[in-house]
This record gives sequence, structure tokens and C-alpha cells, in this order.
Amino acid sequence: MSPVTKVQQELERGANISIINLVGSLIEHAQHVGASDIHIDPLENSMRVRFRIDGVLHNMHALPKGIHNEIVSRIKVLSGLRTDEHSAAQDGRFRCAIEGTPIPIDVRVSIAPTYYGENAVLRLLSDKAEQFSLETLGFSKSDREKVAHAIKKPHGMILSTGPTGSGKTTTLYTLIKMINTPEVSIVTIEDPIEYSIEGIEQIQVNPRTGLTFANGLRSILRQDPNIIMVGEIRDSETASIAVNTALTGHMLLSTLHTNDSATTLPRLLDLGIESYLIASTVTVALGQRLVRKNCKKCAKPKKLTDAEKKSLSDALPELDMKGSKFAKGDGCEECSRTGFKGRIGVNEVLAVDGEVREAILRKSSAADIRKIAIKNGMTTMLQDGFDKASGGLTTIEEVLRVVHE
Repeated sequence: MSPVTKVQQELERGANISIINLVGSLIEHAQHVGASDIHIDPLENSMRVRFRIDGVLHNMHALPKGIHNEIVSRIKVLSGLRTDEHSAAQDGRFRCAIEGTPIPIDVRVSIAPTYYGENAVLRLLSDKAEQFSLETLGFSKSDREKVAHAIKKPHGMILSTGPTGSGKTTTLYTLIKMINTPEVSIVTIEDPIEYSIEGIEQIQVNPRTGLTFANGLRSILRQDPNIIMVGEIRDSETASIAVNTALTGHMLLSTLHTNDSATTLPRLLDLGIESYLIASTVTVALGQRLVRKNCKKCAKPKKLTDAEKKSLSDALPELDMKGSKFAKGDGCEECSRTGFKGRIGVNEVLAVDGEVREAILRKSSAADIRKIAIKNGMTTMLQDGFDKASGGLTTIEEVLRVVHE
């Protein structure tokens, strides 16, 4: 029986409904369609259940308002949260076994009080990081070579940048998997730990006990590590310790919230890091976004309209469209009628070489650093996205929606 039918059958039982089965069926349905999050929102007279699939929210189920409290209570019980607390936000997690899935999945829970009652957002954390490589993440051959060169160095900083949900952490996990051998000690400090990786010491940030990124990073240095991953550089203190760590012979990987790879370097200046320290520690800055891939089953060749051609040539004046094979999914059962199935990264890799280093020392703007990087062969995210669209992997609209320069 399909997970959708299980949810519908449970709802049809009326007064005999099993909340335990209903919550289990919702998680199973989300896993079945490849959703990353389940949003359970109370409305005035009903409850709305939405799934985030490939980065976009879709309405999935409407539940009766009468079972709202029971559903939230069931999620709280699973996550070990207080069932008698209704006016404060709570966070937790639990493991859930799903029929037909060999290993249980981790579910991260966030509950918050809203106008019509408590909502619940469930993040489904799968161990997919184990199966990723730079190639499957969408890095081109030349970008893979730049990254491979950077991770062979014994020290320095590799920074992955982009907005929330652009795949930064997955990229870092993939890099760690590539360098994870018995000869090196790898320690991470994360908030939260998204995937567990064998053979690596992973530490969870806990502000209640004073274990912040900065304090955790200090403690890690006493653990004799070779490679350190810091979930995110959020403040001046973490940035300062991270740079000093990279200077003292450690390889450090982290993420930063910036728009593109070139903005990363001035962002570190804003965080109070001296330009000469940035120039001598950062080896590579990765900029990335995730675009939805055309569904292989229903994708059809597509001709670009004049308006699309114009917006493309405005964004990329030097563009050559000869030999391009654009495609778009029509929508079928396989892709839940969206025309898209799965996501792939559009990336740019800025290697910090001689000219870029000099620009950092001069405290040049992000735009100047970007121009130098492009002159030295960097493929921008927009260009990388166009290459993927012209090969039929995704659509031009999708690339422009995500990169929106």
C-alpha cells in the first residue's frame, strides 16, 4: 500500500483514528517522495501539511483541526520534549524506522507557538552524504581538480558559501569523506550534527553548557586534530580562532553566509580579520546553489523564447548558445507532476592564487576579486548553471530563479 493511501485510510477512520499510525504514515510518505522537511501548520479551522521537495514547499494533506493537539503531543513524545509546555519554542530529535528502508532515519523537530496553536517542522536527515562525490554534487572537471588540489594541502582554510539550504554542509561532508583515512584525526563541531560519519569525532554545539562554536574550537585544538570542520563561522570570535587554527598547521573547513565565492574574502574583513591573515590562510572559496533537475522520464526538448535569449545574453554577454540542448519536464507520476526530480549544485570555485592574494592584501572589493578570478579561469555559478541547462540537466528559469544575479 502506498504511503499516501495509508494517510488517507487513517483519516477515514474518523473517531477511531490512530495518531501514532498517522504521524508514522506522514513521515513515511515524506520519505517516499524525497521530501527534506514536513511542515504541520495549524490554521483557523484545519491543519495544513506541506512537504519541501527539492527545495520547494508543496501542499500535501489537509487534516481536521480536532486532532491538532494530539499530533503535536505525539511528535513531542517521540522527541522527548515537554508535553505540558505550549507557549515556548522547543527543539528535539528522534529516530524513526520506515517500512522498506534498511536503516532508521533521523528526524529533527522544531515546535513553536503560533496564532492558531503550535506548529511543527520535521527535518528528515538521511545518510545520503555517504553516497555523494564531487561529481554527483555537480562540480565540473576543472572545479573538481581545484578542490582536490586544495584538500591535499596540510593546512589552510576551505570555505563553502551560499544561503541556507544551498548544500554547503553536504559539500563539506563530501570533502571530509574524501580525506578521511586512519592516518588523520578529523574533529567537527556542528549545530546540529546532520549526518553521522564513521571514524570522525563529531561534537554538537550546546549554548546551555557554554559549548559555542568558538569555545568548542578552542577545546578541539587540545584534541590533537589534523583536520577540523566548523559548522559555520558566525561571528568575529569564531573567525579569529578559525584563522589562527589554519595558520598553525591545521586544515580547517567551514561555511559562511555570503552570496558568492568572491564576497567571502571581504566578509572575513568585516569580521575583523586582517587582510594578510586572510591572504595566507584561505586556499579555496566555494560558492554554490542547488537547482532542481529535469525529471528524466518526462523531460522534452525545449526551444528558448526570444525573451529568454535576451535575458540570458544580458546576464552572460559572452555566451555561445551553439549546440545547446535545452529541455523541460512535462510532469508525470514519477516527479509528482512537477517536471523536476532531484537537485544538483551550480558551483563556482575561487582558488586563492598570487593575483587574488594581492587583491586581498589591497582590500579590494568583491567585484574586483571576482573579475581577477574570472580572468584566471573561474567559471561563475551563472555560467555553470547555463552549462547544466544547455545540457538538458535543468531549465534556464530554474538557474535564474536560484542564482538571480
